[in-house]
Amino acid sequence: MKKALLLEKNDNVAVVLDDVKEDELIMIKGLDEQVRVTSLNNIELAHKIAIKKIPKGQPILKYGEVIGLAVTDIEVGSHVHIHNICSR
Repeated sequence: MKKALLLEKNDNVAVVLDDVKEDELIMIKGLDEQVRVTSLNNIELAHKIAIKKIPKGQPILKYGEVIGLAVTDIEVGSHVHIHNICSR
């Protein structure tokens, strides 16, 4: 199983630790409980995956900080990158 790392407990994205293919199951590390997410896209090493649904206009949280806003609704398991984030 592939893994992703949650950098801060309140983040809504995690960083994948391997290249991930669409429909792969990913274990999210860094939470108290065990969370698994199925990828909706191919995601490259060190890119972000949504671990919570992020509605359009809502902040993207990484490192406990806002790194941008969602320009579209982002589903759990989606690749989060420049195609669906507007930087602040």
